[in-house]
Amino acid sequence: MKTVDLNCDLGESFGAYTSLMEMDRLILPHISSANVACGFHAGDPSVMRKTVEAALENGTAIGAHPGLPDLQGFGRRMMKISAEEAENYVIYQTGALQAIAAACGGNVRHVKPHGALYNMAAKDTDIAEGIARGIKSAGSNILFVCLFGSCMVQAAQKYGIPYACEVFADRAYNDNGTLVPRTQSGSVITDEKEAVRRTLRMVLDGEVTSITGKTVSVRADTICVHGDNPKAVEFVRQIRAELEKNGVQIAPPDIRNL
Repeated sequence: MKTVDLNCDLGESFGAYTSLMEMDRLILPHISSANVACGFHAGDPSVMRKTVEAALENGTAIGAHPGLPDLQGFGRRMMKISAEEAENYVIYQTGALQAIAAACGGNVRHVKPHGALYNMAAKDTDIAEGIARGIKSAGSNILFVCLFGSCMVQAAQKYGIPYACEVFADRAYNDNGTLVPRTQSGSVITDEKEAVRRTLRMVLDGEVTSITGKTVSVRADTICVHGDNPKAVEFVRQIRAELEKNGVQIAPPDIRNL
């Protein structure tokens, strides 16, 4: 039986802005991995702990979701940073989540960069390698969640880090396999049926249609649905149901099989 991970970015409330917490609770029963914001682009210590506790209650794997230090821009604005800064951002944020997870009786299983940091690492070898070094410093057997065919995959291979290739259920792709910028029309998939069709094709056939109509090869070890998407809960519910209907098991990535 084919197995795939279903992940979602969670814990992206902050301070008094807790509107996403209820959506997080609704999503958790349907996913196998949670990417928890670590305070730079969103989240704070209290939100992090509540998210970790909720994930553990649902048997959901916990991962760090480090971003750029940009609360106002939600970590989605490009910043000029060095590889050393990228490395330290990852160590700092992952370490914070590790401490909270340990306090709750859990552990961090993976790291997935957020937003602009993710997109930068997909194309910039130095940034990708900085992130990889940060993950390696944070602990052994922590997975690097990467975009297939990107600099992140090459960095994980260079530093001997286990990695899982990610596809996006609700994002459009460029011809080169990168994600269409959110500033561009059509970058986010809002139709549930289309998202389900695209996801099944990525998992079962290893390909997706780009925004220009080109067939692009992908590897789907883990599928992301964004938690701040208003239709996230329905997306996750339908995607999981259709995957299981097609004989696909939903479970966190197994390092031994990557």
